[in-house]
Amino acid sequence: MMNYAARVAEADTYPKLLRLNAKEHGEEIALREKDFGLWREFSWADYQERVQNFALGMLELGVQRGDVIGIIGDNRPDWVAAEIAAHALGALSLGLYRDVLDDEAAYLLSYGAAKLVFAEDEEQVDKLLLLGERVPQLCHIVYSDPRGMRKYDDPRLIDADQLAAMGRARAGHNPTLYDSLVDATRGEDVAILCTTSGTTAHPKLAMLAAGRVLRHCAAYLSFDPKDSSDEYVSVLPLPWIMEQVYVLGKGLLSRMKVNFVEQPDTLMNDFREIAPTFVLFAPRVWESIAADVRARVMDASPLKQGLYNLGMKAGLSALARGETSLFADAVLFRALRDRLGFTRLRSAATGGAALGPDTFKFFQAMGVPLRTLYGQTELLGAYTLHREGEVDPDTTGVAMSEEIEIRIDNPDIHGVGEIVVRHPNMFLGYYKNDEASADIIDGWMQSGDAGYFNKGAQLVVIDRIKDLAETSQGERFSPQYIENKLKFSPYIAETVVLGAGRDQLAAMICIRFSIISKWAEKKRISFTTYTDLASRPEVYALLRKEVEAVNATLPPAQRIGKFLLLYKELDADDGELTRTRKVRRSVINEKYADIIEGIYGGAPEIPVDTVIQFQDGTTQRIRTRLTVVDLARDAAAMEAAE
Repeated sequence: MMNYAARVAEADTYPKLLRLNAKEHGEEIALREKDFGLWREFSWADYQERVQNFALGMLELGVQRGDVIGIIGDNRPDWVAAEIAAHALGALSLGLYRDVLDDEAAYLLSYGAAKLVFAEDEEQVDKLLLLGERVPQLCHIVYSDPRGMRKYDDPRLIDADQLAAMGRARAGHNPTLYDSLVDATRGEDVAILCTTSGTTAHPKLAMLAAGRVLRHCAAYLSFDPKDSSDEYVSVLPLPWIMEQVYVLGKGLLSRMKVNFVEQPDTLMNDFREIAPTFVLFAPRVWESIAADVRARVMDASPLKQGLYNLGMKAGLSALARGETSLFADAVLFRALRDRLGFTRLRSAATGGAALGPDTFKFFQAMGVPLRTLYGQTELLGAYTLHREGEVDPDTTGVAMSEEIEIRIDNPDIHGVGEIVVRHPNMFLGYYKNDEASADIIDGWMQSGDAGYFNKGAQLVVIDRIKDLAETSQGERFSPQYIENKLKFSPYIAETVVLGAGRDQLAAMICIRFSIISKWAEKKRISFTTYTDLASRPEVYALLRKEVEAVNATLPPAQRIGKFLLLYKELDADDGELTRTRKVRRSVINEKYADIIEGIYGGAPEIPVDTVIQFQDGTTQRIRTRLTVVDLARDAAAMEAAE
């Protein structure tokens, strides 16, 4: 196994490590990108050249040590090249989510005083140009995709290839300049500004040192080794800490090949073509894949449906015994893994939020070596992971190294308290926010999550402390746990469980439109829009069965008493979800206060008259009535009748 720690000691910043890889393994493939249906390969030498040209080009434009460089767009080779090039100059990289709204982009770029932004294409350039005077310090906008850019004449715009040409010219005049810049980089300097996932409108910016990221990755790789034979497909947003860890930290350190899909819509097709050896998906992606599989089975012939049901039953039964089913693998799972691109997986992970145990077991039974990781941006992403062969879907595993200390503060009689962590490679504080940074006491970071250690010393994460709730009868419950069980249904995209201080639990459910629309067409149910489909009595009947099935697996006090189908999907653009798809409960409680009061007020229907705004700025007025299904009342009526 590679000595990762020694590698970091030799090269403790991204530019240094990239230069070393290019020197020792220049002809090996480092990156691939799907473009116009073809995979383009970039060697370590190509990677190094692009970074050097970008760095010297930015130097020519006046970028200096300490400046902030923004990056926005889909995951692309130029995205990571721009980040490492910024570090080579001693500048700080700030990644923005590709679907960030104008106000959030303006806040982040002005707060960071970004002088230059790399924008992938016309869509992102438009977004930046619309910010106008809200980001007065923005001097240059570099775009990688020239399609549609001829009509612009803003003097701040520059083509990425033009920037690279400027860098080549600068290198021609001073061949040793870039090496001297890289030699001056220091592993303990702030290199990355990473947005925290947070549940507030404006995220904080965690200051990360590249040397610390690399040392943390070295510990991670010692726990879960990767090398140049591994293939990784980058699909999660690069501004997220875990994708930073995998694509940049682990990618540079282990030299695993990083692949970028053509478009989000082609994700699974591109993924299958690569058939990676390792994958990290957020829970929403695992949930979407599971839902898609189950939806396809519904459209299959009776024979295939029967084989699927037999295979799943045999596979789950074997999993419960700690075994694998050869029968299930032969009739179902081998073909399913091939169809999904999972044939070569040696390692798979989920993180960023909780994944429901039912979804977890679905993939485990399929033969996907799925493990859960847990962490926070400030702790440089994941610091716990299941040991191979010791996977418990109800836990997040153990600390990846002896240097990582985890304790439970203020535990109750069951040992449940706040998870508090420290390790030597933590973040350096919050950018321009000394007050928040002062909350780190003696190096210990409060996670804000409730959890405990089980008998096997594995960490169990229950929910956000502030989200744990009690009914008016004093029954404690975790909304997230119940929500994850509901989202195992292929028909449910998102849900919010209510009940804090109330006499019973209720749920607001968002239908999975892509699947229910196909189901409705098959049943010859007419509909026009999402809102119209969600209001259909047939859809309510379908979802009622799903909720009742989940209720049957829960203790009586944690069962859903009432539910309704929301008229729209919850959206990060509306502040209802974080960019990593965590529910912002305070926003939900405020925005849907009238609907929530209607649910608990006993109304059989709740009138809605509102306006929703789409990402392109257009608006739509929605007038509808939401039906409230009272499962508790109906269950009581049935008992009385019996």
